Amino acid sequence: MFDALSDRLRDALGKLTGRGRITEADVEVAMREVRLALLEADVNYRVVKDFVARVRERAIGAEILANVNAGQMVIKIVGDELTAVLGAGDRTFRLTGSPAVVMLVGLQGSGKTTSAAKLARHVVRLGRQPMLVAADPYRPAAVDQLRTLGKGLEIPVWSSPPGTAVLDIARAGIAEAKRIGRDVLILDTAGRLTVDETLMEEIRVLGGALQPSETLLVVDAMVGQESVTVAEAFREAVSITGLILTKVDGDARGGAALSISAVSGVPVKFLGTGERTDALEPFHADRLAGRILGMGDVLTLVERAQETFDEKQSEQLAQKLRKNAFTLDDFLEQMQQLKKMGPLGSIMEMIPGMGGAAKQAQQAVDRGDLTRVEAIIRSMTRHERQEPAVLNASRRRRIARGSGTSLPEVNRLIKQFGEMQRMMRQFSGGGRMPAIPGLRRR
Repeated sequence: MFDALSDRLRDALGKLTGRGRITEADVEVAMREVRLALLEADVNYRVVKDFVARVRERAIGAEILANVNAGQMVIKIVGDELTAVLGAGDRTFRLTGSPAVVMLVGLQGSGKTTSAAKLARHVVRLGRQPMLVAADPYRPAAVDQLRTLGKGLEIPVWSSPPGTAVLDIARAGIAEAKRIGRDVLILDTAGRLTVDETLMEEIRVLGGALQPSETLLVVDAMVGQESVTVAEAFREAVSITGLILTKVDGDARGGAALSISAVSGVPVKFLGTGERTDALEPFHADRLAGRILGMGDVLTLVERAQETFDEKQSEQLAQKLRKNAFTLDDFLEQMQQLKKMGPLGSIMEMIPGMGGAAKQAQQAVDRGDLTRVEAIIRSMTRHERQEPAVLNASRRRRIARGSGTSLPEVNRLIKQFGEMQRMMRQFSGGGRMPAIPGLRRR
């Protein structure tokens, strides 16, 4: 979502780096480009105006303009102010009560039902025992979807017969949660196509009767500034404690995500970064600011890796790398593990300095480069995967036919894998990070 904005900001601020001392005129030129970049990204005009004014005020201080690292200091100021804009409000996720009640509200199509399942999975990772409640009696499909998601996660789902009042569904769900020992109740409430008084009254009644520890508004980040309008409307009607921004992995301009908290006063607590139930991450303003400015997000990368990679397998892989015994079988296994962490482009964005490579990596995925790599490896015999040196011309032609690829593609993969093995030996001794076979070099 933030690709275009990231590129523009990095271009604008990159002109200040490597130049030593800068002038006030240099800052003015950079701020003009920053302002245009934010406006083009659909950031709210008031937010842009205040943001640029604060950055300019700090950046033209004599102690910065006279500093030999002034360019880097201006980038740090932009990062600090960007973090402040993104991080407005209290983002603490509170689970109080027995059971703790979390109510999800929002318009139809915002991703509310999927977000309920994602949040339940997140709560499990916190060591709690959630239960989902289908509190939308108007859309049978939503109830069926929640049941399917709950079954896949092995999390119980409470629902009631059609026609049951929403408050009765919720109260029965609380009683069932207490009976089976579930300590967190997540309500997937009904939505509407637009904000209307009937929807608001229903939510007000539920909130007043249940006193939820969290009332989270699910907002589609793809709808741009309309999401800010929706957030303001809900905040005026009910007590919203936080936001879940969904579809952050989409191709919208991303301005809503930057300005929604500053304009509405409601903090973003979670980001929906994909369709899978594990594609929900707690919102950290400083980490997102780092991604946008190309500084990476190592903490989130480590957290995802810890959730995805098995510790025993990681140790076995490390031993193979030390012994130079890394095979195409191992490479294929690592590809499968990497897929579980999310889109390759978003993963590489979290590595400092890899912003440009992230876009290239995602383009490779979109072209199907990695899918072809996987097909090529799977078309090899076990012996060939263990000993690539045996792959003579006839074997390579057979692999190309079996994988539906071409002989040059097979040759390129084998060559790149050999290069990767050599570079891994250097990397283990302090060299640079190896390239990923299958990604075309530009």
